[in-house]
Amino acid sequence: MGLPDKYTLKPSAIPSYFDAILSAEAPDRFSYKFMENLGFKGTNDRLFVGILKELGFLDSDGVPQKRYYEFLDRSRSTHVLAEAIRDAYADLFAVNTNSYDLSVTDIKNKLITLYAGSKTKLVISNIATTFKALCEQADFSKVVKKVGKEPARKVSKEETKPTISEGAKAEDRGVPAPPGKLSLDSLQYHISIVLPESRDQAVFDAIFKSLREHLV
Repeated sequence: MGLPDKYTLKPSAIPSYFDAILSAEAPDRFSYKFMENLGFKGTNDRLFVGILKELGFLDSDGVPQKRYYEFLDRSRSTHVLAEAIRDAYADLFAVNTNSYDLSVTDIKNKLITLYAGSKTKLVISNIATTFKALCEQADFSKVVKKVGKEPARKVSKEETKPTISEGAKAEDRGVPAPPGKLSLDSLQYHISIVLPESRDQAVFDAIFKSLREHLV
């Protein structure tokens, strides 16, 4: 399921968290102790570590990943964060590709449907406010929307039928040729010859010789 379980009870502190990360060297392990060294010593501040894991900044042990280092490039940080949010909240973006523009109330309503009773309304409310606070620190203008493959076009039965040329025989097609167009293959020629009454064989020889010269 492309929806996070983690949230923060201090969404207003999210900009400060990211600013502190950008200003510090990447640690070998992003621990609660490291959070304290950044100046965030409250118990609620620790919740942000779980969020960074779900965003793909850290692995399950808190070790910074490639995305964490990409975020440290200030010229790309807001775009890297936007990509991380799209991945972490993939199910939400599948419902609305512009979920980052939704109000907290609209986000909450969509999450209620997506979580389908697996979380309480209070938890969903906290996730919604966390999501909105994260989106406010990201720039989605250069993030490529992930779309599925274009579905294969259904081919109608008519398209699968073999085509018959207009010059085909009428009996093969079962229909007459189109008006104004004749099929030469369908024409038959009948020639009647009336022979004269004569007992002279030379007359008949001359007639058939002429036919052979002009019709063959």
